[in-house]
Amino acid sequence: MGLLIYFTYSPGLFDRLYWNRTPGLFIALFVVGLRIWFLSAKIRYLSESRLSWPASFRVVLCWEFTSSVTPSTIGGGPMATYVMTREKLSLGQSSAIVIYGIMLDQLLLIFAIPMLFGIGLYFSVIPEGAGLAGHGLMFLIYLLLLGYAGFLTYGVFRNPYILKRTVNFVFSLPFLRRYRYKIAREAEVLESYSHELRKKPRSFLLRAFGLSVMAWLAKVWLPGIVVLSFVPADVLLSFLRGVAMTLAGMFMPTPGGSGGLEGLYALFMGSLMERREFLGIAVFMWRLISFYVVVGAGLMAMSWYLNVKVVDVVNEKKTDEP
Repeated sequence: MGLLIYFTYSPGLFDRLYWNRTPGLFIALFVVGLRIWFLSAKIRYLSESRLSWPASFRVVLCWEFTSSVTPSTIGGGPMATYVMTREKLSLGQSSAIVIYGIMLDQLLLIFAIPMLFGIGLYFSVIPEGAGLAGHGLMFLIYLLLLGYAGFLTYGVFRNPYILKRTVNFVFSLPFLRRYRYKIAREAEVLESYSHELRKKPRSFLLRAFGLSVMAWLAKVWLPGIVVLSFVPADVLLSFLRGVAMTLAGMFMPTPGGSGGLEGLYALFMGSLMERREFLGIAVFMWRLISFYVVVGAGLMAMSWYLNVKVVDVVNEKKTDEP
């Protein structure tokens, strides 16, 4: 990000800003808050209101914090499971909520990626600056995401046995064999939970899916809102580029996608900005709002659990004293 700002900055940059557009950054901040609310509502709904609203917000913020400081391919599911146990849910209930939440996101990809392919026939969703190799790479990433989402969704909702068999086969490979017994137990839990899911009424799935869609829309709108806060741009194309960029960013191996996401933003959003000198500051504000604000809020949520843990330990010691 520093290099991007260095190479795009020019003297007098702030004198040329469209200051009447910059209040859009507050809209971007509001959208981040809206996304957190939808995610919290989904977690609370999946827990069937066993989690209170404050607890749901804490769980989501811890989940987002862990997702932001670990590689994109790892995510914050394990942390979310742990903190839900701190909210007096059983490990089985916590795992089920996390798995169901992830499945809903995968189900969303099954609809979003084909739509993106279709819309790409009429709009320049992947910028020309990506070149032929870039287009091919993005196409491959989207196909891999679609295949993964399709297989996982089919396995959980339709055929859990084949999902368990596949997981056991993968972890029977020599370099993964040491994890196979632990994974086999988790696969049994996943198979058991998938049978429970199929007992849920369709209305339960639809409402939870709707909350996932709203949270996801808030996330993919954010890059475009930041662009529009600095320069006039094509609103629809900025939204579509935000969708494509978010999907591509799911493969970033660095913590929170650091480094790679900034490059993706420059690639997908840079061509929408009539003044390229604004690109560096746009990337900075986007990362500040979408990453650092969430990390800060998540850190406070994590510290709340640490404080509660300390209080519990102190109370236990007092109880043990004669």
